[in-house]
Amino acid sequence: MPDLDSLPPLREVIAAHDLRAQKSLGQNFLLDLNMTDKIARHAGDLSGANVFEIGPGPGGLTRSLLKAGAEKVIAVEYDERAVQALGGLQEAAGDRLEIIHGDALEIDLTQLSQSPRMIVANLPYNIATPLLINWLRKIRNNPTNFQSMTLMFQKEVAQRLVAAPGNKTYGRLSVIAGWLCDVTMAFDLPATAFTPPPKVTSSVVHFVPKALAGDAPSFEAVEKITAAAFGQRRKMIRSSLKGYKAGFAALGIDETIRAEELSIEQYIQLAGS
Repeated sequence: MPDLDSLPPLREVIAAHDLRAQKSLGQNFLLDLNMTDKIARHAGDLSGANVFEIGPGPGGLTRSLLKAGAEKVIAVEYDERAVQALGGLQEAAGDRLEIIHGDALEIDLTQLSQSPRMIVANLPYNIATPLLINWLRKIRNNPTNFQSMTLMFQKEVAQRLVAAPGNKTYGRLSVIAGWLCDVTMAFDLPATAFTPPPKVTSSVVHFVPKALAGDAPSFEAVEKITAAAFGQRRKMIRSSLKGYKAGFAALGIDETIRAEELSIEQYIQLAGS
């Protein structure tokens, strides 16, 4: 059985399986193993964890996760070509790697393994946000569903995720992610790190779920209020959130402010009022 160190270079794997990145699948392959090792390090201690990867492609980050000591990596891949290309890595990793051919948007990761679970992934750009929303919904249901998530997004999305109130990039994602997790920007990756190079910079974001209060509102309630507020972000909240006016008075909120001026805590209080 080959070991991880004797695997062929990723470019050879790509060539052997004609694994050209497809724009329709949001594919940009990260072939620099120094970069994939850096992502794995930022994820923290992987030993003892079931680590999920979405869209492994030729398997660069997968290799790094295995070398970093992940007890098991469960890689979900939509592209049949990539599933075939991962065959050599599967042989080298044995039981420590499970490859699932399927659509990550339709798969409940919490049903695939026991805790602790971590997600570490270079997400396909075209489904990154809906994937994140699905996982945040799981965290609202149970903060222990995922120990952490270390995910790569377009920098523009990453900036929205970590934005503070008053910032022009502060929005729905900022509120929902910041309510449920401690969210930090880890580092940027230049377009040149990828094949083919995307037209944007990418950023790695780290999420650690928070314990929630027993009276925390439902995920749907927070989705509803943030959709109303930021769907009309230029309007004062007395107009965009007129259904929550009773809460303004009870919580001492000035109804003439706009959506980006409300704190995460105020959104959560209003959603539960």
